[in-house]
Amino acid sequence: MEFDLEVGSRQPLYSVSDITWKIKELLETSLPPIWVHGEISNFVHHSSGHMYFSLKDEGAQLTCVMWKGRNQSLYFTPQDGMKINALGSIRVYEKRGSYQLDCAKLIPAGVGELQLAFEQLKKKLDREGLFDPSRKKPIPPYPERIGVVTSESGAAFRDIVHVVRRRFPAARIILRPALVQGEGAATDIAAAIADFNRYKEIDVMIVGRGGGSIEDLWAFNEEQVARAVYESHIPVVSAVGHEIDFTISDFVADLRAPTPSAAAEMIVPDSRDLLEIADVEQLRLIMHRRLSLYRENLKSLLNSYGLKRPVDIIRQHQQRVDELNSRLDLTIQNTIDKKRFRLQRLDALLDGLDPQRVLERGYSICRNLKDQQIVTSAGELSQQDQLHIHFYQGGAEVSVEKIHQENLAMRSKDEKNDL
Repeated sequence: MEFDLEVGSRQPLYSVSDITWKIKELLETSLPPIWVHGEISNFVHHSSGHMYFSLKDEGAQLTCVMWKGRNQSLYFTPQDGMKINALGSIRVYEKRGSYQLDCAKLIPAGVGELQLAFEQLKKKLDREGLFDPSRKKPIPPYPERIGVVTSESGAAFRDIVHVVRRRFPAARIILRPALVQGEGAATDIAAAIADFNRYKEIDVMIVGRGGGSIEDLWAFNEEQVARAVYESHIPVVSAVGHEIDFTISDFVADLRAPTPSAAAEMIVPDSRDLLEIADVEQLRLIMHRRLSLYRENLKSLLNSYGLKRPVDIIRQHQQRVDELNSRLDLTIQNTIDKKRFRLQRLDALLDGLDPQRVLERGYSICRNLKDQQIVTSAGELSQQDQLHIHFYQGGAEVSVEKIHQENLAMRSKDEKNDL
């Protein structure tokens, strides 16, 4: 390949940032999130909370970063030499011009690493007091309602139901189905425990599943399940199907059972044993006394006035209703009479103020046709004014011929005297 040595003559000139951005765009858009297997080296948990390390194998190594917001949910502490599987996306760190794996999830790759994670979490929770025997709640001796957190389709639930029905059929079993293996199992188990605590209508709770490998049972080793068991107000029996080894939930629970069926055996009594222990004669005496008490209560009820003469009681209530109706009718009538009397008084008052009634008594209304105003004084008139006189019946138009001045003078004198 030939290169032109003169800048800008044949090839475009790129800055370092331009090249880095092109590489970044190419890598980050062409590679989807991937799982990478390798051994941790150069692990640093920075004071900022971020984790920096490399994953290596026999032929290469890959720089990795896991930000604080993601690594806080880890149930183990990564260490140099630990083999893990990491889920992440390839990113380019422009300042150094290097690529790295931006990790979203880390999982120990082998049984040894899982066991190490188990021991680390166990020590952490033990220091916090989650395993303290003094805080463990007692299991009720005769539970009436038993909550179960397990897979709906697994054998564990069928075993629990079979044992409880055989030993103590009076108990009621309530299942809250949950994932017990794989992605999201720990979150679902913790949520189921919280759901039963909100429900409250159970006496004891069995949390578990059938047997399996350490990977299959790992949900019961996760911190969120341990804390959900610890915070439960209802006694919890851990029943994970592994008779030899323990899970974290076994240490936190109020009681540990090696299998789900063993858990059922441990929390419910055998009804046949109860019958053998019980004093039959004493039970017979108690039942006889209870029946006698019920019999006396029944006789008392049968001899009560309410049952002997129910018709009489009904009639008394009917009579009371009639009395109240009569009182209501009387009150309504009195109110109507008062309103009618007041209305009549107002009607008479309005009738007295009716101008037609005044005209009927011989008075008339005089209106000056010049300005259509009612004349109330002779002093308002001039000779030859045209007037309209309104009588009780009919009217007339007249012309002013003479005005009586003496009446005006007398009026003026009366007005002065008033002053």
